[in-house]
Amino acid sequence: MLSSPRIFNHSTLPALYEMNYHTNIVPSPVKESLSKKEILRPRSYSVPPRKTYFLLKRGFDITLSALFIGCICTWLFPVIGLLIIFDSKGPVFFIQRRIGKNGRSFRCLKFRSMILNEEADEKQAEKNDYRITRIGKFLRRTNLDELPQLINVLVGDMSIIGPRPHMFSDWTRFSFVIPEYKFRNLMRPGITGLAQVKGHHGPTPDYRSISNRFYWDAEYIRTANLRLDMKIVFRTFFKFVKNFSAPSLGARR
Repeated sequence: MLSSPRIFNHSTLPALYEMNYHTNIVPSPVKESLSKKEILRPRSYSVPPRKTYFLLKRGFDITLSALFIGCICTWLFPVIGLLIIFDSKGPVFFIQRRIGKNGRSFRCLKFRSMILNEEADEKQAEKNDYRITRIGKFLRRTNLDELPQLINVLVGDMSIIGPRPHMFSDWTRFSFVIPEYKFRNLMRPGITGLAQVKGHHGPTPDYRSISNRFYWDAEYIRTANLRLDMKIVFRTFFKFVKNFSAPSLGARR
């Protein structure tokens, strides 16, 4: 069980900055959070050695991804691929360089959920984003667009459970806001993670949204164990079942 988080009152925060997504260099004033809720901060950045856990975790990743690809993706991938082709022009897969373990980049696979656009590598998806296709809305709401990342898991770029991998522009912007942000790169990025099952997904327009997501990523890295991984897997599954029939509530990054 995770212990009570350390919290900071929003009113004590200094001026905040975010990266301009067109330049990724020039900082511009960020919007203050409309909510005055307190912001979560990790208690420490120490990570205990867990060789046995990481060995078992990798075995779990290989087994689950291989079974899922062999039993489900062999027929589901062609179905989704045809829907994407009939819905809009462009390739079936969207391949993007993202930040992985120890800051190394890798080619992250996704089903294409947007029309072809020049902002795909820099601008996050937004609510009612014109770039998202009709089938893309369904894929993003149910997270089926992430299924190709099982291939990333099988080859060792990702894990089933871990902090979500960021595109370069997001990683740079978040690192300007939180200097310790590279801490979340101590583990392989995941298809799902503790931050996601805690409800932190979608656009990150202000400090609170970035900081709170980082808090849960850091907590997972500090306390990860097989029991916690199983809880995240089951909560992700139940969330998928719920989202499969629920109406779309907004954009997801």
